[in-house]
Amino acid sequence: MSIGRHAGLRRLAYATGVAALASALAGCGAAPGLDRPAGTMPPTSLAPATSSGPTTTSEPITTSTTTTMALLQEGDKGPLVLDLQQRLISLGYWLGSPNGVFGDSTQQAVFAIQKAAGIPVDGLVGPQTQAALNQGVRPSPRSTSGYLVEVDLRVNLVMFVNDGHLEYTVNTSTGGGYTYTVDGQRAVAATPVGRFHVIWEKDGLITNSLGELWRPKFFYSGFAIHGDSVVPPYPASHGCVRVSNEAIDWIWAQKLAPVGTEVWTYW
Repeated sequence: MSIGRHAGLRRLAYATGVAALASALAGCGAAPGLDRPAGTMPPTSLAPATSSGPTTTSEPITTSTTTTMALLQEGDKGPLVLDLQQRLISLGYWLGSPNGVFGDSTQQAVFAIQKAAGIPVDGLVGPQTQAALNQGVRPSPRSTSGYLVEVDLRVNLVMFVNDGHLEYTVNTSTGGGYTYTVDGQRAVAATPVGRFHVIWEKDGLITNSLGELWRPKFFYSGFAIHGDSVVPPYPASHGCVRVSNEAIDWIWAQKLAPVGTEVWTYW
């Protein structure tokens, strides 16, 4: 991806950065009564998914698909875990460098493929998850051209897509739909739906009354893709797109969502 093509949007983000910061400090998601940053567009509704079931593609994978895996779970170590990690990576599920240790990042990748396959999301690798690996299950992005980040709110997955080609998939936890109170006002924990751009980012920690946002990339008002130490496999955030701290560090290191990057959020 050419970072230079986003120069104009970076200038816009610089001009609106102060307004975005003010909204960000109100929490993960704009607090009631806060205006969106000047110069940003309101959410544009995207067409709903045409199917209520899992949307996947099956592609051949280059690593072994004949290994019969015993039940694997977080904390396990050894060659079966290493094989699992290599197979997940071959399908684009990010988990860091394969090391034969079933840690949090591997569990996040298992969550992701389970969501894409429409099977129980428990982080355990049993027969159904093994079948999904053998079938090469991957989520299907909606975009067909350009580079962008897609957030599928129906299954809670983040996808990095280049000209319609899915490059990486990451587990996420988005707006939980519950009601909460901030500064004496009630709000609903919901992630905005539409087409946006990363308008401002903070290479560090933002702390406020609603929690902590690690290395956030704001795409609308106070809503951001950000790191968190706890990313369950279900919607639980105040409205932000929550990924693991390790995942957001990788996103920053690989420059996968610089200021100006298009972000789609949809059901």
